[in-house]
Amino acid sequence: MQTFQVYEQGSTVPEKSYNRGDWQRGYESLEKEFDYWIDDVEGEIPQELQGTLFRNGPGLLDIKGQRIHHPFDGDGMISRITFSNGRAHFRNRFVRTQEYLEEQKAGKILYRGVFGTQKPGGWLANALNFKLKNIANTNVIYWGGKLLALWEAAEPYRLEPYTLETLGKEYFNGVLSEGEAFSAHPRVDFSCAQDNGAPSLVNFSIKPGLSTTITIFELNTEGKIVRQHAHSVPGFAFIHDFAITPNYCIFFQNPVTFNPIPFVLGMRGAGECIKFQPEQPTRLIIISRNPKQKGVKIIETRAGFVFHHVNAIEREDEIVIDSLCYESLPEVQPESDFRQVDFDALKPGQLWRFHLNLKDETVHRELLVSRCCEFPTLHPQKVGRPYRYLYMGGAHAESGNAPLQAFMKVDLESGKQQLWSAAPHGFASEPIFVPRTPHIPASQGGTKGGEDDGWVLALVYDSEYHRSDVVILDAKDFHKEPIARLHLKHHVPYGLHGSFTSECFV
Repeated sequence: MQTFQVYEQGSTVPEKSYNRGDWQRGYESLEKEFDYWIDDVEGEIPQELQGTLFRNGPGLLDIKGQRIHHPFDGDGMISRITFSNGRAHFRNRFVRTQEYLEEQKAGKILYRGVFGTQKPGGWLANALNFKLKNIANTNVIYWGGKLLALWEAAEPYRLEPYTLETLGKEYFNGVLSEGEAFSAHPRVDFSCAQDNGAPSLVNFSIKPGLSTTITIFELNTEGKIVRQHAHSVPGFAFIHDFAITPNYCIFFQNPVTFNPIPFVLGMRGAGECIKFQPEQPTRLIIISRNPKQKGVKIIETRAGFVFHHVNAIEREDEIVIDSLCYESLPEVQPESDFRQVDFDALKPGQLWRFHLNLKDETVHRELLVSRCCEFPTLHPQKVGRPYRYLYMGGAHAESGNAPLQAFMKVDLESGKQQLWSAAPHGFASEPIFVPRTPHIPASQGGTKGGEDDGWVLALVYDSEYHRSDVVILDAKDFHKEPIARLHLKHHVPYGLHGSFTSECFV
């Protein structure tokens, strides 16, 4: 049985829960960099909540008035919200990539973007120009004493966590080479068997072509790459995220093709040359985390497109993986305006469960959540292991496609779902679950206090006041009003991903 409950003055929400003009304002650039204590607070910040929430996303949607073609091409801006002794401090700063500094100095677009942003001057100015801009705008993690801004097509940028000053590119003591990719979706295994139960950060890189090379990286708690192994899979692969279990890395090779000719001729961005192939199957790629095991297992299933995975677990002869799946890839068109997107014309992302039988090499899938949803999160100790609860951004309405305006809690055991909505004026982002108790190694009992004992933190854009709120929800019960709403002095443009660390940086 599934239950849906809507709060936040749900009865006053109109039939369509959003106004597109309100939603569009969240995509205005934020040029100013701030540094202040947040004093405008509704409710109380929990005293036990100690640590730092980092967020990353495109902070600039134009360069001195010249609009970029797609938000994924926007310069990365890090937001840092530090919680300490019942107070919170905000700071934001742009990642000073080489390209960002050059464009700010020139006052115009100088580089092509992956998702269609072109240099002024038409196709002649862009033809045979393969230099893409490292925008460092997709995720931000604190690992091994280093704060890293991630963008999946190039190396990370390292930042100073207190000031957010850009320190330069990170190559992990020469393991990465100049321009080598390092994904924006690392996973943390909090009890890695290969490291005697110590935590390990697992990440990957993609080098696409007629065949695609997938490289797996594993970093210890000191931030050193201790395992690295590369594998080749047939065909072009467009892969944004992956999932891990104690023994495997799992990738979904979406059914797409890439025609480079319009990109080479300067007519389209690289991302606009990717086309979804609905008649082709999706390939599920399973790679052992043990570098000594060289084989790659590929299982095919029904077509669909996956950006994000929730989690994966091992069960005897199968791997179960929960993923946000779309009927097709929402393609970027050269003359389109992302601000004018027709949500009603697009199919929503939904939560599906895939059962991968490793013995029979078959796949069975089932729909878990039909409501439009994205940006999943769960208890960090449950990554790669059996889990009960997950949290996501969701649409206000139970059916159809729409901007994310709510947060969902899903109980995978009972099937019950809770929804807290910020409609009609609020627009949601990726939630982050923060356990109430410090991380306890699995060997010492793990997850004390219950899997949902903690808070869900997220930024919500409030179009009525053109500002963003930091919302703190009780992860046990979304029926309640937020524990606290922290009103910022400004808006933060819609971001992508982030992370939480128990370290306090003020």
